[in-house]
Amino acid sequence: MFRILLVCMGNICRSPLAASVMHAHIARRQLSHAVEVDSAGTYAGHQGEKADGRAIKLALARGYPQIERERARRVQDEDFERFDLILAMDADNLENLRFKCPPEQQHKLHLFLEYAEIEDRREVPDPYYGNAQGFEVVLGLCEQGSEGVLKRVAAALV
Repeated sequence: MFRILLVCMGNICRSPLAASVMHAHIARRQLSHAVEVDSAGTYAGHQGEKADGRAIKLALARGYPQIERERARRVQDEDFERFDLILAMDADNLENLRFKCPPEQQHKLHLFLEYAEIEDRREVPDPYYGNAQGFEVVLGLCEQGSEGVLKRVAAALV
């Protein structure tokens, strides 16, 4: 089983949206037997909470019901061993992960959009303090990014 962890700051906006999208894309590609995805945050302030209501509403409207099962959690030390690929939504969270990650696991850390080979953007912006349009942008990036990530992962699994 290949395990992917998607990471943002609070684990209530970007990473649960990305995980929900990726769950749907994994199922569509019939990779559920081979790829597992989870999400977490570098900040524990929302521990146990559901995703942001705006993220839930948008994800459900676009056909990503997994969002309702997502609960915020903080990245744990054991995540660096457990997951094969750890993708941060932005450079700040990538830096936080690098600080906490053991040297022998550093190779697993990447930016979500760079790993997905999206050339015109490096980071998924945080929509938390914005409006619904910001969540639309994030969901679009998550859809595009998930396809890119799974394309690379599927190729590596062959």
